[in-house]
Amino acid sequence: MSIQLQPVSETPRVAQEAEEGQGHLVPVLPPTDEGPGAWKYLLGCFLVEALLWAGDMAGFPLAFGVFQEYYSRQPEFADNPNIAAIGTIATSIYFLGAPLAAPLVRRFQWWQQYIVAAGWAICAVSLLAASMVSSVSGLIATQGVLYGLGFLMLYFPVLSMLNEWFVQRRGLAYGVLCAGGGVSGAGLPFLLEWLLSTTGYRTTLRVIAIAQFVGLVPALLLLRPRLRPSSSGALRAVDLSFFRQPLFWFFALSNLFQGLGYYIPSLYLPTFASVLGLSGSMGTLILAFNNMACVIGQVAFGHLSDRYNNIHVLVFVSTFAAGLATLTIWGLVHSLAGLLAFSFIYGSFAGAYVVFWPKFGSLLSEDPQTIFSLMAFGKGIGNIVTGPISASLLKGPITSGYGLGKFEPLILFAGSFMILSSLEVVWLPLKHFMRRFPLQISR
Repeated sequence: MSIQLQPVSETPRVAQEAEEGQGHLVPVLPPTDEGPGAWKYLLGCFLVEALLWAGDMAGFPLAFGVFQEYYSRQPEFADNPNIAAIGTIATSIYFLGAPLAAPLVRRFQWWQQYIVAAGWAICAVSLLAASMVSSVSGLIATQGVLYGLGFLMLYFPVLSMLNEWFVQRRGLAYGVLCAGGGVSGAGLPFLLEWLLSTTGYRTTLRVIAIAQFVGLVPALLLLRPRLRPSSSGALRAVDLSFFRQPLFWFFALSNLFQGLGYYIPSLYLPTFASVLGLSGSMGTLILAFNNMACVIGQVAFGHLSDRYNNIHVLVFVSTFAAGLATLTIWGLVHSLAGLLAFSFIYGSFAGAYVVFWPKFGSLLSEDPQTIFSLMAFGKGIGNIVTGPISASLLKGPITSGYGLGKFEPLILFAGSFMILSSLEVVWLPLKHFMRRFPLQISR
């Protein structure tokens, strides 16, 4: 992978920490991309993702589909159209807050490990608070807003330190990081469904809060920076010249379109399965298939992004395959086997998109973290409007036709934006190719 992260003060730090002997310096920094330090840090990242994010959809996120289904059946929450907003808001705070979090992490490098610990505590407190409320607005404030803020505080310092440890193999590192959510998300829905059905949401939230708080202790012990943070906290000027590059805007639009369609299957597959007459456990199994497929796709595409220089092809394959599967398999199948097949294919391809963000950064700027945060912001816009848009599209009677009738507009919306995302990212390279090799039509 061609990412070149160049900390301004790395060489002076080596000099400061070196042993001055016979007129020469002995560097003491551990190596990047290899060695015990790098792999221990990546393991810590994996545990953070597994325990706090568990996918892409709200406080242990992709599992939020289970909470949404449960909340919709409770008398105190029934018929409230804002239930889906709980998960959407939690993820959107992380995404939309990214452009602010990235420069603040650079500004307060010396405090980044303390910020991680504070975010860890806030996530646990938010779930404990959620267990004490009895309204959707209360759940939005706690399981949504507060959890999202805690995760935002924790996550960006973790990413900043990850960029210190991995340079040439950063795509693989981000793939492993993101896969942590998929691994736990494959089993967590079953655990949540069992806990919710046997103990209710209050006890379930308390159990998860305690498990997260205790489980993250070993992860935090592994999260050690490779470079000694600067105590001066000087805020370097951010190079924004990439805004003048057409390639940035093609990536940004592709990312926005992908975000508009990405979350819909995760939110509505359990409901779709319920309409088909499948049990709640079968809906949970479908989510688990999606999460496990994300693991495969994220690690595989992350590794490929390190080795394969043409990121446009990888992005096209990821988004086009996901869009095609949505429009065909999800729209046409009316069986458990078909939904499992769709969930696995969709998760493998659509779930991999986030691992391309560091590669976008390496192509556009010397500071990949800035590009990463802007891509997160763009996806957050798509994510936050998914709730109200999907609710407005979910109308009409249940039929035996395409998308069971009621879900047809939803499926067409999600699949179409995935296809648009794929076409957006290949348009600029295709335009350059046609200029270089114009089509000659003989008469």
